[in-house]
Amino acid sequence: MARDKLEILVVEDEEAIRRGLCDVLVYHGYAPTAVEDGESGLRQGRSAQYALVLLDIMLPGINGFDVCRELREIRPTLPVLMLTARGSEDDILAGFRAGADDYVTKPFSIAELMARIEALLRRSGQLQRENIDPFPFGDWSILPGELRATRDDACVDLTPRELSILGLFFKEAGRIVSRRTLLAEVWGSPDPDALETRSVDMQIAKLRKKLGVGARRGTWIETVRGAGYRYSGH
Repeated sequence: MARDKLEILVVEDEEAIRRGLCDVLVYHGYAPTAVEDGESGLRQGRSAQYALVLLDIMLPGINGFDVCRELREIRPTLPVLMLTARGSEDDILAGFRAGADDYVTKPFSIAELMARIEALLRRSGQLQRENIDPFPFGDWSILPGELRATRDDACVDLTPRELSILGLFFKEAGRIVSRRTLLAEVWGSPDPDALETRSVDMQIAKLRKKLGVGARRGTWIETVRGAGYRYSGH
C-alpha cells in the first residue's frame, strides 16, 4: 500500500506546533486534519476514519488521556501517538494505560516523530501491507495486513501493539524476550530502563486472554521468572 494520502488527525492546542505538524505531514505525503481541543478531537475521531492520531496530552476541555481512552473504546485498532511535554514515568505509563501506542516528548525532532509515525503505520498494516505475510501463533493464524487473528471459525481483532508483540515472539520463538526488549521494540521507549514493567505484564495478560489461553495454550507465552517471556510455539 502506498503511503500517499493516508489521513492523520492532529489534536494540538498550540497553533505554531499544530501548523508545523501539518506542514511536516503534508511534506511527507500524508493528509492531516487539525483540531485544537479535546472535544473536537474526540468528535472528529468518532466521525471519520483516520490512519493515525497525533494527540497532545495538555488540551483545553477534555485532556489527551481521556480522549485516547474514549477513542480506544470506539476504534480499538486506531494507532495513537501521544505528544507530551510531561516526560515523567508516571505520565508515560498513564498514556499507555489510556491506550496510546507510543509517545514523543516535546521538544522532539522531526526525524524522530516521522520514524515513530511510520513505525506505527507499519505495525497497523497501513504501510507496505503487501510485504507483511501471515504467520502462525499456536493454532492461530495472524493476519498482519488485517490486524486479525483467525482460528477455525473464530476471529479476533488485534491492536497494532498486540500485533507487534506477537510478531516479536514469533521471530524470537524458543528464546527469552526480556521486558526491556519489549519496551524498546514494541513500546518504542528510548530509555526502557527508566520505565516500570507493569505495563508489559498487563498487556501480555490481556493478549493471553484475547487468544483464549487455557491450560494447554498457556504454554505459548511462557513467563520466565526474573527474565521475561518465551514463545514456545506449537
